[in-house]
Amino acid sequence: MLPAERPAGHARNGTPEVRELAAEPVAPGSRGATVITDRVVAKIAARAAREALGGVPEGGAPPHATVTLHQDHARVRVGVDLGHPCDIGERCAAVRRRVVQRVKSLADMEAREVVVQVERLHSARARVAARGRLR
Repeated sequence: MLPAERPAGHARNGTPEVRELAAEPVAPGSRGATVITDRVVAKIAARAAREALGGVPEGGAPPHATVTLHQDHARVRVGVDLGHPCDIGERCAAVRRRVVQRVKSLADMEAREVVVQVERLHSARARVAARGRLR
């Protein structure tokens, strides 16, 4: 093949030429942005609540969350089921702390308001009574 007959971008042996692209810096404003949705933050919050509680009580539902986003911060509402008896205030505080920590570390967002709503208490005594073992 004569040089004039060779397709553009191909070497003499017919294989494509490899051209190195110059890595030019891109201005920060033109790079784009990562958008984290309220649904993602809600999943992070629900998982953090489950971590703080150490699991779900027998017969209970896993924690769930709803989130409202405001630019760089979030308002979070977490619904949990707790085993009973327990220190409800301490458990809710642990959920609050863990949600704030995980939302900040994973979404780089401040959770300024975290409301923990106890939806149901699951009594170990009632579970035993339902099985007919309580005297």
